[in-house]
Amino acid sequence: MLELHDITKRYGDRLVLDRVTFTVGRGRMTGFVGGNGAGKTTTMRIILGVLAADGGAIALDGSPLTAADRRRFGYMPEERGLYPKMKVAEQLVYLARLHGFGPATAQRNATALLERLDLGERANEPVERLSLGNQQRAQIAAALVHDPEVLILDEPFSGLDPMAVDVVLNVLKERTAAGVPVLFSSHQLDIVERLCDDLVIIAAGEIRADGPRERLRREHSEDRTEILLSGDAGWLREVPGIHVVDFDGGWALFESDSEEARQAVLNRALRHGDVVNFGRQQSTLAEIFKEVVK
Repeated sequence: MLELHDITKRYGDRLVLDRVTFTVGRGRMTGFVGGNGAGKTTTMRIILGVLAADGGAIALDGSPLTAADRRRFGYMPEERGLYPKMKVAEQLVYLARLHGFGPATAQRNATALLERLDLGERANEPVERLSLGNQQRAQIAAALVHDPEVLILDEPFSGLDPMAVDVVLNVLKERTAAGVPVLFSSHQLDIVERLCDDLVIIAAGEIRADGPRERLRREHSEDRTEILLSGDAGWLREVPGIHVVDFDGGWALFESDSEEARQAVLNRALRHGDVVNFGRQQSTLAEIFKEVVK
């Protein structure tokens, strides 16, 4: 796994990263989120060795990260980084060859990736003739063509329509299933919430929250219960120990003073008629993000 320990970075008197610490596990998809200028891209560039940290250390599988390790990484920058006048397939083959692959293997990897990312029909077109969404897919292919052992992706879903997002998601899930650690940043919190196993939230150069997605949702969710009945739920206000937060016909959101009071609601609801839904309400990633960065 990839481990960051107390990474610090300054530009003059400005502290850009303040003891940044988190882990990207093997076979885990880690979403890295934060506002503009929070420090996401700087952190990624330090991982890749493009920038030098002023303090801290990075380890891969328990050993200090080396230049040789980084050559086995796949990176997709937020900015377009492909040669615009070069054909897509030729470019992927060229990049694979730079990583030491022979001509046949490089061609095989490029062809397979282009087909997998629905770019097979565009293989012999120059990058500049592709739509922005297809250029983004080609950029992702370039990060994957050498079968990297670690993936670092900066805004990989930018400019993709919903269908293309699903295609890319499936490709990335295949990589994590093979044990590859994947760190990706995105402003599209709904995609991060749907995709990531773990979450790292950064603000003003500090890690504000990190860990498994579901654990963070539990930790940052208020103890509220949502109920949906086939009939009217107005009687809920009469139950001792219950405080109704919101109400609309057969739907209500409430807080309870105790688990006994919560169960009393369920028992009474079952006596009144059909219970369509009854469960604790969990915070969305957007709500967690607003809470920890404010």
